[in-house]
Parts: sequence; C-alpha cells; structure tokens
Amino acid sequence: MNLEKEQRYVRFVEMIENLMGYKEQILQDRIPRHIAIIMDGNGRWAKRQGMARMFGHRQGVETVHRITEAAAELGIEYLTLYAFSTENWNRPKEEVDALMALLVDTIAKETPTLMKNNIRLQTIGDISRLPQATHDKFVACIEQTNQNTGLTLVIALSYSARWELIQAARQIAQAVQHSKMLVEDINEETISAHLTTRDMPDPDLLIRTSGELRISNFLLWQLAYAELYFTDCLWPEFTEEEFYHAIVDYQHRERRFGKTSEQVR
Repeated sequence: MNLEKEQRYVRFVEMIENLMGYKEQILQDRIPRHIAIIMDGNGRWAKRQGMARMFGHRQGVETVHRITEAAAELGIEYLTLYAFSTENWNRPKEEVDALMALLVDTIAKETPTLMKNNIRLQTIGDISRLPQATHDKFVACIEQTNQNTGLTLVIALSYSARWELIQAARQIAQAVQHSKMLVEDINEETISAHLTTRDMPDPDLLIRTSGELRISNFLLWQLAYAELYFTDCLWPEFTEEEFYHAIVDYQHRERRFGKTSEQVR
C-alpha cells in the first residue's frame, strides 16, 4: 500500500511539473554557484541557414546576451563561457580576424548593459595573444565593471586547460627553485591557487551545446566533480528555457563527491 501511495505521489509530481515551465521548477536553495558553458555550433547553424560562418557567430552573440541576463536574474554567481580556445588560432585567418573584430564591437556595445545589470566581466586565458585593439577594449571593460557585485561573467579567451596547467606547473617549479616552497608542500590547494580560476569556485555544472560529447580541453582540473549536461541544440538556438532545463536536471542529481548516498543524505 505504501508503495502504491508513493507511485501515485510520483505521478502527481510529474503531472504538476509538466504543467510548469522549467524556470518555475528551479529550486532557489539549490542554484549552482558556477555554471560553465562550451558554446558550440555557430558555424554549423549558419551552414544550415545557407549563410557564412560569421553569421552564426553574430547570432551566437545574441545567445550570450540572453543567457547572461537569465543567469544574472537567477542569482548565479559565476558564468564562464568558452569563447575562443588556443587551438582556434589555427582557423583560417579571415575567420579569426572577423571574430576579433566582432569581439571588439560586442564589448563596446555590451559594456553599458553590464554596468546597468551590475555584472562584472573577467577573463581567463592568454589574452596577450589578442590583437591590440581587442586586448585594450577587453581590459577597459574589465576595469570599468570591476566594482560590480552581481554575476561575474568570465570569458575564456585564447584559453586551453593544458596551457593553464603548464603555466601553473612552471610557477610552482619556480617557487621551489627559489626556495619559496618545498616540494612536500605541493597539494591540490597549491595547484588550484596557481590556476587562472583561483579566485572563483569550481563549476558545479558544465553545459555543452551542439551534441558533441567531450569537454575539449576546457577547465580540466576544475571540472573534476562538475555535473555534465549535453544538448543537441546548436548555440545560436539555445534558449533560456533550455538553460533552465539544464539547471532543473542538475538539481535532480545527487552530488556525492566520492561519498555514498547514505553519507550525503
């Protein structure tokens, strides 16, 4: 009888959830602090429209705008977007140049919106490789939004996790070489403290669009215990509702961090 009651209750809850949008299903006391997104599929989306790849990248910027506002409204603390990897420098020069120009234009247009919405901009990656105009615009926006206290929008630009780990290893090796650290003192906290993400929590949730099932050299250390959510949506068609769906899916999972279910409960 108890099992029958439980089954009826489950069916009732499922019926109620089906009547609600995903946003209404989100539990405010279980909002992920940090969401990371691999924004994939701009080029494929443009190809389906019979357009050049840059058309997809421009539409992808619109998706960034919408998802950033949705994250800020929910009270998410950090949103990290994988915008340009170190491997992307190997793309055709015309596409890279156009992407950099688009980035400059986007920063210029979005800075007032970031200020209005109390959003702070940060970056991770080797931005010294950026064209001077792109670099200067980016740094200026970071400085202008630095005192904002709402969502921190982190753009992974000219970034790869292997590059980041190599940089951390070199810094730690130099500290040992100059007697500022003992080899025995190196631990997980030491490595985390030398990563570009040292001032933010590790991601709770990773979202990847376009149906690809890999993390593509993105935050390899930081994603150790993140929940992974993959969707077939290409980035330009990724909606707020799909974003809310990913969060609801995340909230239904049990995060054990190596413990048993009984220990977590």
